[in-house]
Amino acid sequence: MKQVRKRFATVLPFFLMILLQAPALPQSSAEEKFLDSLISGMTLPEKIGQLVQWNGSNPDGEKLLRDGGIGSFLNIRNREEINRLQKIAVEETRLGIPLIIGNDVIHGYQTTFPIPLATAASWNPELLKKACRIAAYEAAENGTRWTFAPMVDIARDPRWGRIAEGFGEDPFLGGRMAEASVEGFQGGNMTSEGGIAACTKHYVAYGAAIAGKDYNTVDISERTLREVYLPPFHAAVNAGAATMMSAFNDLNGVPASCNYFTLTQILRNEWGFEGFVVSDYNSIGELIHHRVAGDKAQAALEAIRAGVDMDMVGDTLAGNIYSPNLETLVRPGRISEEIINEAVRRVLRIKYRLGLFRHPYSIAEYAWNDTLPDAEKQKVALQLARESIVLLKNENSLLPLRRDVKSIAVIGPLADNRDEMLGTWTCEPIIANVVTILEGIRGRVSPGTKVEYAKGCGITGEDTSGFDQAVRAAREADAVVLVVGESKSMSGEAASRASLDLPGVQQQLVERIHATGTPVVVVLINGRPLTIGRIAENIPAVVDAWFLGDQAGNAAADVLFGDYNPSGKLPVTFPRSVGQIPIYYSYKSTGRPFDPHNKFTTKYIDAPVTPLYPFGYGLSYTRFVCSNLKINPPQARLGENIMVSVDVTNSGKIAGLEIVQLYLCDRVASVTRPVKELKGFRKVDLKPGETRRIEFTISPEMLSFYDINMRKITEPGLFDVMVGGNSEEGISAPFELVE
Repeated sequence: MKQVRKRFATVLPFFLMILLQAPALPQSSAEEKFLDSLISGMTLPEKIGQLVQWNGSNPDGEKLLRDGGIGSFLNIRNREEINRLQKIAVEETRLGIPLIIGNDVIHGYQTTFPIPLATAASWNPELLKKACRIAAYEAAENGTRWTFAPMVDIARDPRWGRIAEGFGEDPFLGGRMAEASVEGFQGGNMTSEGGIAACTKHYVAYGAAIAGKDYNTVDISERTLREVYLPPFHAAVNAGAATMMSAFNDLNGVPASCNYFTLTQILRNEWGFEGFVVSDYNSIGELIHHRVAGDKAQAALEAIRAGVDMDMVGDTLAGNIYSPNLETLVRPGRISEEIINEAVRRVLRIKYRLGLFRHPYSIAEYAWNDTLPDAEKQKVALQLARESIVLLKNENSLLPLRRDVKSIAVIGPLADNRDEMLGTWTCEPIIANVVTILEGIRGRVSPGTKVEYAKGCGITGEDTSGFDQAVRAAREADAVVLVVGESKSMSGEAASRASLDLPGVQQQLVERIHATGTPVVVVLINGRPLTIGRIAENIPAVVDAWFLGDQAGNAAADVLFGDYNPSGKLPVTFPRSVGQIPIYYSYKSTGRPFDPHNKFTTKYIDAPVTPLYPFGYGLSYTRFVCSNLKINPPQARLGENIMVSVDVTNSGKIAGLEIVQLYLCDRVASVTRPVKELKGFRKVDLKPGETRRIEFTISPEMLSFYDINMRKITEPGLFDVMVGGNSEEGISAPFELVE
């Protein structure tokens, strides 16, 4: 390591060495002095080079790098290759500015955790934070110091494939999970603790794409933007997110990657964001396709003026967006070099805060490198997977299964498939670490239990030739675990679906197995809500296991056999049919709210208006009861905190975790408001018969909203508090806010 530092020192300009060796200034002053000195010594092409991100390594990229024309690479995950490119940047360029290497570390680097939508079902930000910390250590050890995560897009249309990458439909829950992700990835100090820079994406409202089609247009009001789609991003900024990624979508007529209103007015002027913004993959070049730019130069102009600092792969995909177009824009004075300087300052600031100028290489001897044993990482993966599982139905207490049952048939195309358990957007998974559902069950049953496996059919396709074997296995068994759902490629980017039914002939397989009369447990593997109305109606037990990563099989088996009492709650509403989409719990009441006794109210004539499963829903093997709801004071003044307390009792016979949820409703306001909004939750572990008093604080901010003039205000009036186990069931009490 000393040799590396020595080589690094010999190529650094003298003024950089002075700054690195000495400053006794406060951190912020030292940082700004460093940045001032560095930028003042850069040529215009070198400045623009810091704003260019190259995809992968090849001779063209290396030549541009040596000329100071690249500031970042993505999609390189080999430590030796990263160090080789870093050596070129540090030792063979004029200024020796290190690279920042980015990758999609979405739900783990080598240790693969549940997909983000599943982790949101855990309602456990602290556990998610631990998982992100592990991912950060593994990534940093291998040379990745920047992750394109967390994705915090609110998604209320499950046809959109990227719903799998985010935290569901609610801005409050999404904000808590966003904070946890940023804090986990970055640590308390990115320089000394092995943190990697988080990149909150996709800024902004990408999850509201019309018709759920990826990359599609978004057209929403500013009120909806500010109250639904922006809050998780704001939470991430408040948690210290180092970078932000501008989205692909058009937003109300202005593409997100050239939107001055969101990128500068809100992000920087209102929120005080100090990091840098990177475009999504060629989203600057795609301004031409949006038809707001006539050529590459105009695309570069629109993006840099709006506040996009780094061009992701514009050089390699669309051909020279920021480089050399920014130079041709500065020379004739179409844009000021000061705009370039500020963008460069933001990029260099994050490199400085990551400690890359001191420690550009990934070296195993660094004190902050990963020292957690693999077994401990897998314990975190297992616990997060357990807590992410949602029990949707358990008729006649079919679950948990007895581990000494005489025979079990494990059936389905997803029962014994390691690769599919990983889900979308894996990084460098170790496939041997993955436990399938079949393996988990075989490892959990008693030695005398016979476990028969039959695939039944493929995930997609029309082949039913395996049905007969599956039916025979079901008939001869005492219970069936039927594992069905989506393939991992059916959710994620560019994976929108018009139908949310089980693909292929899986529904037919479910019906054939159900017809045998053997008790059936359906285990869903999915990256989004599915329309499973017939399963919910006919199958006695249904478990949503999402894509759970390495510990999928063990976590599912723990739930199926009662070693873990399920506690997950849905972070997104399950529709009955795609005709109900978009569907979410915090809708606004209309002038004719639904009334089953009145024809002329908001409803469908061919389907119920209610969801199949509501937001926040999830069953347990025990029963929880909320009672004795108190609000103090029942009449509060504007600006005061309000305390809410409630007794939560485990009235069942086994211990369990309950996620107690608090919702607020503003009865009358100057603009229409949602029927209810999540404003708090607590995860409570209770023994059988135990009662615990839970307290929530309602802050003035929780009661505020945007008025007709888009000012954030709080109005006096009556409010309702609802506390319970999901968004539709609970106990309520009012309070009044007075001036």
